[in-house]
Amino acid sequence: MITWFRYLRLPLLVAAIAGAVFYVRTRPVPVEVHEVETGPLVAEVMGTGTLEARVRATISPKISGRIAEVLVDQGDSIKAGELLARLDDDEWAKQVKVAEATIEAARASLGRFKAEQQQAQSTRVLAESEFNRMSELVGQNAVTQSEFDKAREALEVAKAGVTRADAALLEAEQQVVLAKESLAYQETRFADTRLLAPFDGLVIKRYRDAGAIAVPGSPIIDIISLDELWISAWVDETEMDRLKSDLPARVVFRSEPEKDYQGQVARLGKQSDRETREFVVDVRVVELPENWAIGQRAEVYIEWARTDEVTIVPERLVSRRNGQAGVYVVRKSRAEWQPIEIGLQGREEVEVTKGLAPGDKMVTPVRDNMSLEGRNVQLP
Repeated sequence: MITWFRYLRLPLLVAAIAGAVFYVRTRPVPVEVHEVETGPLVAEVMGTGTLEARVRATISPKISGRIAEVLVDQGDSIKAGELLARLDDDEWAKQVKVAEATIEAARASLGRFKAEQQQAQSTRVLAESEFNRMSELVGQNAVTQSEFDKAREALEVAKAGVTRADAALLEAEQQVVLAKESLAYQETRFADTRLLAPFDGLVIKRYRDAGAIAVPGSPIIDIISLDELWISAWVDETEMDRLKSDLPARVVFRSEPEKDYQGQVARLGKQSDRETREFVVDVRVVELPENWAIGQRAEVYIEWARTDEVTIVPERLVSRRNGQAGVYVVRKSRAEWQPIEIGLQGREEVEVTKGLAPGDKMVTPVRDNMSLEGRNVQLP
């Protein structure tokens, strides 16, 4: 008896295993059911970027000096022409006064040289008249040659005096011009101690305070215009052909991931990054969060296509076999893989152009990594 059992033990074990496998394979698998529906579908292109201002400026001095005061702080609104900061202007004010005194002195000298030039002209006229008279008289032997020579010498002296007076007047005029240029330069430098807002906007950063030394080009404050703020988003270059200006978009800030803000494509970049193969798309933000900051991160979803009534399925239900998309459907209480053709792809749903019809039931296993192919399914 024991011998026979020994011979039957292996076949019995194999049969038991086979029975267990058969039971597992034929036992209905619990699944979730998703019915194929129709509805609208929005196709979007996604990009990630930061909030930026189209117009931005760094306020820095044109001259070196000690900062006397900074009149604004980050978060302050400003108006074009408003005084934002001021350098110590004492030395430049002195230079302006010196230049003003110099120009007054140059003008006074110019007046004197004009008078001297006029006097020299009058002297020459008299000398020419006397020389002409002596020329007639010497021809009539009415005057001596010596008297005639004196008249001629006086004329030469008068002409030389006019030449000197003209040269002195020209020099005086040049001194006035130079004095005016010096005054203009000193006034410009004095004006450069006052840093004014170039446009209406907002102060977003303050770098220095009163007492600090500033040199040309060193930043004191950063300002932006609020006329146009946008998300400068990086988008994969493969999406380039789908995008154009004025397309609607959704903006999702990292600070408020649950809320969408309305946006619109303002412009498309014309240079792709050679490393990431992405290009910049600027999406204008119609409305901003209550609290925002330049440089904060956000995602943009640009709507490039929309359909009204199409067959749609959740994207998470779609799997692929050798590049072919498909879903599991229920036929005669069994799960079968159904190939499908996909049209537009939305954020969470895809359009099915072939392979499914409204009302078809798709299934997914309740537990992950459970195979459904050919299995009986247990519908909820």
